[in-house]
Amino acid sequence: MKNLLKHINLPKDLRQLAPEDLPQLAKELRRFIINIVATKEGHLGASLGVVELTIALHYVFNTPKDELIWDVGHQAYGHKILTGRKDIFDTNRQLNGISGFPKRSESEYDAFGVGHSSTSISAALGMAIASQLKGENKHHIAVIGDASIASGMAFEGLNHAGVTDANLLVILNDNAIGIDPSVGALKQYLTNVKKGTEKQDNIFEALNFNYSGPIDGHDLPLLLSELKRLKTVKGPKFLHIITTKGKGLKQAELDQVKYHAPGKFDAKTGELPVKSDLKQPPKYQDVFGETIVELALKNDKIVGITPAMPTGSSLKYMMETIPNRAFDVGIAEQHAVTLAAGMATQGLIPFCNIYSTFLQRAYDQIIHDVALQNLPVIFCLDRAGLVGEDGATHHGVFDLAYLSCIPNLVIFAPKDAIALRNIMYTVQLGIDFPIAIRYPRGRGHLLDWKKPFEIVDIGKGKCLKEGLKIAILTIGTTAKTIDDVIASINQKDAIGHYDMQFVKPLDENLLHRIFKKYDAIITIEDGTVVGGFGSMILNFANTNNYKQTITILGIEDQFIEHGTTDQLKAMQKLDASSLQKRIEDLLFALNNC
Repeated sequence: MKNLLKHINLPKDLRQLAPEDLPQLAKELRRFIINIVATKEGHLGASLGVVELTIALHYVFNTPKDELIWDVGHQAYGHKILTGRKDIFDTNRQLNGISGFPKRSESEYDAFGVGHSSTSISAALGMAIASQLKGENKHHIAVIGDASIASGMAFEGLNHAGVTDANLLVILNDNAIGIDPSVGALKQYLTNVKKGTEKQDNIFEALNFNYSGPIDGHDLPLLLSELKRLKTVKGPKFLHIITTKGKGLKQAELDQVKYHAPGKFDAKTGELPVKSDLKQPPKYQDVFGETIVELALKNDKIVGITPAMPTGSSLKYMMETIPNRAFDVGIAEQHAVTLAAGMATQGLIPFCNIYSTFLQRAYDQIIHDVALQNLPVIFCLDRAGLVGEDGATHHGVFDLAYLSCIPNLVIFAPKDAIALRNIMYTVQLGIDFPIAIRYPRGRGHLLDWKKPFEIVDIGKGKCLKEGLKIAILTIGTTAKTIDDVIASINQKDAIGHYDMQFVKPLDENLLHRIFKKYDAIITIEDGTVVGGFGSMILNFANTNNYKQTITILGIEDQFIEHGTTDQLKAMQKLDASSLQKRIEDLLFALNNC
């Protein structure tokens, strides 16, 4: 067996190979990805599915002069390995290692930074138009999946590109799945095209693209031939390829959802480790998923909505139990929000579950379609706060800041699974305002969380512990960390702890009591310090002429890169030991005034 990959460091090395050697390289590249991801974790299935395409693109096109953009970036591992990062690929998604997504500052071969879907066509078109204006002769290629191309932004890019003569090649990597299986009418259209049963005009030709395909995306000679031909075709071009997500690893092909990002697994067998029988607290997403089913079985007005994340959000439980009232709308956050708004006008109770980082994409809809009309839409924001190895594109650290300025919108952050259940129960009883409920990725700390429902008093915080000198105000699950920290402090009687629960409206009665009692205030949040919870407290103090020292702790005013959540919290000094030192230093200063 040859070891071709050993000698490939850059695409210029790849282009020295004979075409008949490329299938062997594909096997080696696939095995290289499997071996690394098996131990280091990351996104697996997407990159395995485009190994042949990755090789063919770098073989045929003159990258990095010819600009290659991978939509989302889940599928770019092979690209990274072939573009100078093979020897450091084992640092992928790790602290101070390479990013799990294409990133302009990391390599000249990463033409555009990605992480959220459906941006590739617009970006590549922008580059192609710029090349025209500068008189440059080069190619611009956008690789986009069948789930991502159904998004509104992708259609906006296609719509514009079709009336240009830009040198743009859009490659549709059609494997019928994003993270979960693709949905919608376009998916059905593509299925019919693959089957040869679609008799209508080709939708991409109707948009003035030179369409070719569908072809087998794992047939390297065919890919090479077609890409070479398309290099000679002027104007916008569209190549439709059919691939299998997880190609080359049997388990990843059979269970494409689980092997999208499977965690650690056996590189030889593909098997996942056997789960421990040790009972663990539930993930917050499962608390949401189980609770909405429990509520919806008793309240037939409840509907669930998610943009392409039924598994990640655990809305899949409702889709399995009450399928006619649970909707996966595809990668379409703007549509999801306004769909929920429309449902709310008709008396339904929409729970719109969107990852915090993805809700950013529907900001106008939150303001204009929901809040301006004061519609009772319930936003459930999963993955709030730091999310770990997915890095800067995925951290949910801006939601408290970007939501707190919107009139009518209530913002709640549960401190634990019981609080999440109770707020969900409360709002489905009937509200006359929109609300955002934000909670983190991962597990809580409570095993016994399915308690009888209790009504949450909207806009009210809770005193978790009275104190004498310092009041710590927390929001969300940071409360548990502070409980643990206070237990470790010698002068624990000096520390008061308050779970404010609501960022908006603030519990002003409770705040007046706190500011009249304590010498110093500390606010702690897992969101940006600029414009977030602490800023709201600071504004309250300023408005009411309180003079105490207020310390705002949270995420610094910068984009936070990738690493484990614990590592990133330590870097932001939001881990228990850093917080303890900060509190003890403040106590020492107060005691020695």
